[in-house]
Amino acid sequence: MKDNKKQQALDYHSNGRPGKIEVVSTKPCISSRDLSLAYSPGVAEPCLEIAKNPDDVYKYTSKGNLVGVVSNGSAVLGLGNIGPLASKPVMEGKGVLFKRFADVDVFDIEINCQTVEEMVRTVKALEPTFGGINLEDIKAPECFEVEKQLQEIMDIPVFHDDQHGTAIIATAGFVNALELTKRDITKTKIVFSGAGAAAMAIAKLFFQLGVKPENLLMCDSKGVIYKDRKEGMNPYKEQFAVATDARTIADALDGADAFMGCSAKGVVNKEMVKSMAKEPIIFAMANPDPEITPEEVAEVRDDAIMATGRTDYPNQVNNVLGFPFIFRGALDVKARKINEEMKLAAVKALADLAKEEVPENVIMAYGGKQFKFGRDYLIPKPFDKRVLTRVSPAVAKAACDSGVAREVITDYHQYAMDLEARLGQSAEFMRSIRSRLSKDDKKKIVFPEGLNTRILRTVATLVDEGRIEPILLGQKETIHAKMDTLGLGVLKDKVQIIKPSEDKHFKDYYFTYHDERKRVGATLSLSEELLKRGNYFAAMMVKQGHANGMITGTTHNYPECFKPMMRVLGRKTQLKACGMIILVYRNKVLFLGDCTVQINPDAEALSDIAIATTEMYRSLMQREPRVAFLSYSNFGSNLNTDAKKVKKAVEITKKKLPKTQVDGEMQADVAVNNQILQNLFKFSELDDSADVLIFPDLQSANISYKLLGQLSECTAIGPIVAPMDYSANIVQRTSTVEEIVNMTHLTALISQIQKED
Repeated sequence: MKDNKKQQALDYHSNGRPGKIEVVSTKPCISSRDLSLAYSPGVAEPCLEIAKNPDDVYKYTSKGNLVGVVSNGSAVLGLGNIGPLASKPVMEGKGVLFKRFADVDVFDIEINCQTVEEMVRTVKALEPTFGGINLEDIKAPECFEVEKQLQEIMDIPVFHDDQHGTAIIATAGFVNALELTKRDITKTKIVFSGAGAAAMAIAKLFFQLGVKPENLLMCDSKGVIYKDRKEGMNPYKEQFAVATDARTIADALDGADAFMGCSAKGVVNKEMVKSMAKEPIIFAMANPDPEITPEEVAEVRDDAIMATGRTDYPNQVNNVLGFPFIFRGALDVKARKINEEMKLAAVKALADLAKEEVPENVIMAYGGKQFKFGRDYLIPKPFDKRVLTRVSPAVAKAACDSGVAREVITDYHQYAMDLEARLGQSAEFMRSIRSRLSKDDKKKIVFPEGLNTRILRTVATLVDEGRIEPILLGQKETIHAKMDTLGLGVLKDKVQIIKPSEDKHFKDYYFTYHDERKRVGATLSLSEELLKRGNYFAAMMVKQGHANGMITGTTHNYPECFKPMMRVLGRKTQLKACGMIILVYRNKVLFLGDCTVQINPDAEALSDIAIATTEMYRSLMQREPRVAFLSYSNFGSNLNTDAKKVKKAVEITKKKLPKTQVDGEMQADVAVNNQILQNLFKFSELDDSADVLIFPDLQSANISYKLLGQLSECTAIGPIVAPMDYSANIVQRTSTVEEIVNMTHLTALISQIQKED
C-alpha cells in the first residue's frame, strides 16, 4: 500500500507536463499588434511611467499580486536538510495553494544559500519583482534572523510561514478551546514540546493574547527550558526560560491545562496525559505523526480536546487556512509588512468563523460529514470559501489601521464581495441574481421531493438567507424525522409541509386538471390520482398562484419531471420549449440552448430556441446578447442539409430579432474567440465573442455542456425551461446543494420578472 501511494505521488508530479505550475499570459498575443504592445516598442511606455513614478509598477505590472516563495531547502517538511533542488516540489505546491485559495500568483525561488548573510542578500535583491516574500522551509535558528533582517530592510511583506502560519491557525483553535473549557487565559498553564520556529511563534502570540510567561513551559530535546540552563541554549530559547523545578516534559505536563506539540512522534505518552488537568487541551501537531494520537488519548481521557496536523483527525491545524488569505489582504492594500496586528486579526477572524453555521458545500467536500462548533470543530475547514472573505478583509483592515498600508480600503463589505468574485464569476453572477430578489415580497418556491436530503439542506440555506419561502411536499411526520436525522430540526416550525391529498385545494386542483385535459384522456379518477403526485401537485400550485415557482428533479429523470410540468402549466406562446444551460466562467457567462428538450429541431424550432434563450439572457443579464448559431460549417463552407438548416435558422431569427446581433452558421471556436472571428470573418455581425450559443441538435448540445462542465473551470446552472408562462425548473439528479440553491434563486427571479412584465 505504501509503495502504491509513493508511485501515485510520483506519477502525479511527473505525468504530462512535469511539475505543478506554469506561467499563463493575462493578455492576448496572437497578432503582430499584440506583440508590439506586449514587447517592443509598446512596452517602453509603461517602463517610462514607472521610471517617473516607481509606485506605478503596481499599475502596469503583476508585482502587486506576485509573491516569491523562497527556500534554501534546509528544513523541508519532515524531511530535513535535503537542499534547494529537492525542495522545489514543495515550493511549487505552495504556489498551487496560493493560487487556488486566494488567486495570488507565485514564483517559487529555490536558493543555494546556507548562511544568513547569503540568504538576506539574495532575497533583498529580489524586492523589485515581488509584492511579498513567503519564506519557507528554512531551519532554525537561521530562519529567525533571516526574517528579522529582511523585515527591517525591505519595503514589502516578508512572512516566514513555518513560524507564523502555524502560529495563527493553532492560536485560533486554542482560543476556541479555551472558550469551550471556560478557561481564563491569564491562568492557563501550557506546555510546549519543540523549540523551533513554529513553537516560538505560537508562544509569542499566546503572550500577546494574555498568557503569563511563567505559565508557559517550553521543552526541547534536552527537556524543559529553565532559567540558567546551559546545555543546548541560544538567544531565541532564552526568551522562554522560566524559573521552575520541572526538568522533563512529564514533569511539565503534571497538572498542565494545555499541550502544544511541534516536535516528533511519541514524545507524549498516556501516563503524561492522565496527569494533566481537567478537560486538557492537546494540540499534537507533529507531522506526519503526532506526538500522541487521539486514539491513545481517548484510552485514558474522555474529556480532552485534541487537534493535530493531519486531515484524518478533527481539528487539523493546516497552514493553508492562513498564508493565502493573509497575503491576499496584505497585497490588496500594498502593505509594507505583515505585523502583529495583522496576525492577531487573522486569528480572530478564523476563530469567529468556526462558530458560524457550516455551509453545505463544505459538508459535501468532506463526504457529508456534519460540522458544528465544539470539541471536534475548533478551526474552519480549508475548503470553506468564506475563509477568503473573512480573513483577508480582517488582515487588510489591520494593515490600514496600524499604518503599514500604502492604500486604504474604505468599503470592506464591497471588498469582501470583490474577493468572492475574484475566484470566479459564478459567485458574482449568483450574487447579482440574489440581490435582485425582493426582500419585501418573498417568493414561494415549492419542492415536490420534500424528503430528499439535498432538498432539505437547500431549504435550510434558503430559510437562513430569508429571501425565499420554501414549501415542501410530503408526509409531515416523515419529513420532520428526516430533519431531525440531518440536524435540521430548527426547520420544523419554519417550513410549510403539504401532503397533496390532504390539502384544502386538492379537489379544486384535480377538477381543474380534469376540465383542461378531459379531451386528451384525463378522466376525473385519473386526474385525482395524478394530482396526488408531487410534480403534478406542485405545478398546479404554481398555476393557481399558491406558489411562485417549483424545483424538481433530484430523484427523477428529466422526462419524468418535464411531462407533468408541460401538462399542467403548458405555454401560451407558440415558441417551442427548450432547456438552456448557463455556464459561468471566470471572465465570461455563456447561455447554451437547447440542451435538454428538442432532439432534432428544424430551422423554425432552432429559431424559437434562439429567441427563448435570448429573452432569458436579457432578463437575467440585463443587456443585449450576441447570438451565434453553431455548426461544423463556417458561413457556407459546407452546403449539406444540416448546415443549411442552421443557415436558414439564422435568417429566420434575424428577421424576428432585427436589433440583436445574430450570426452563423459558425464553428464553436469562431463563436467564442473574437480574435479568430475578427481575423478570419471581419464581415460577421458579431462585434465580439458570442454570449448565446445555439446548438444544431440536442445530442451536440447535451454532450458539449456536460463535457465543458466537467473539464473546464466553470459553474453550470440549469437547465432552465423556457419559454414558460410560469416559473418551473428541473435540476439534474446529480446536482449539489449549491447548484439547487442557485437554481432556486434563478427560479424565484424569473417568477419576479414574469410578474413585473
